[in-house]
Amino acid sequence: MAEVERTIGTPDVDDEAAVPAERPRGRRRVVVLFAVALVAYLLDLGSKMIVVAKLEHHQPIEVFGDLLQLNAIRNPGAAFGFGEAFTVIFTCIAAVVIVVIVRLARKLYSLPWAIALGLLLGGALGNLTDRIFRSPGVFRGAVVDFIAPAHFAVFNLADSAIVCGGFLIVILSFKGLDPDGTVHKD
Repeated sequence: MAEVERTIGTPDVDDEAAVPAERPRGRRRVVVLFAVALVAYLLDLGSKMIVVAKLEHHQPIEVFGDLLQLNAIRNPGAAFGFGEAFTVIFTCIAAVVIVVIVRLARKLYSLPWAIALGLLLGGALGNLTDRIFRSPGVFRGAVVDFIAPAHFAVFNLADSAIVCGGFLIVILSFKGLDPDGTVHKD
């Protein structure tokens, strides 16, 4: 009896009912991706404008005592202030992420993936805007962070969108759902 080779992520040949028909049909979810990205971007941009106008160079505002404060800082690096000398590299990474997401949008048929990628795109655009347009200069700008939980890094809404989008992608990957809508049951 000849053995049949099976690629990981494909059903056994004997299980004809489990073989999906090509690619799922339906509407692409590009509009959802860009709508989520736009909302995330505008919320981040608006919050940073308010923080710079009203909070920067002032005492932190206590939201929940010492547990959560609003404290405006400029961060040229990554989370926890790491990599302050690599601002240009973070700018390039954000630009690459944006290009990859836009290219992936052509094959997007999954609503959960559209939401996840929209969050990533909006967050990446938010922080990239800071890196390009804020001082000290183009591609060296410091990101405005202001959400300051106790004993944790100060972050912004773009960072939150990126983390939530990444977390959702991990969940979707574990569930076997691909951006094109196919589901793998292994």
